[in-house]
Amino acid sequence: MEVNLIVEILKFSVSGISTVFVFFALMAVVLVPLVKSIIKYFPLCEGNVFISNSTQGLFQKGNFSVVAAVAASIRS
Repeated sequence: MEVNLIVEILKFSVSGISTVFVFFALMAVVLVPLVKSIIKYFPLCEGNVFISNSTQGLFQKGNFSVVAAVAASIRS
C-alpha cells in the first residue's frame, strides 16, 4: 500500500488553514458584540486628556522624576 505524501501534506495543510480561518471568524463574530457592549456600559471619558509621546510635555508639567526615569532607561 503506497501513500502519496504530497496528497497527505495538502490535506493536512488545507484542514489546518481552514481550522484557523474558522477560529478567527468565530472570534470576530464573538468579539464584535462584546466590544459594543463594553463601549455601551463603559464609555470613554470625554474630558481633557493629556497625551504626549515626548518628554517635553512632562517638563512642562513639572514631572522631573518621570523624565529622569525615562532618560535613565533609554541610556542603559
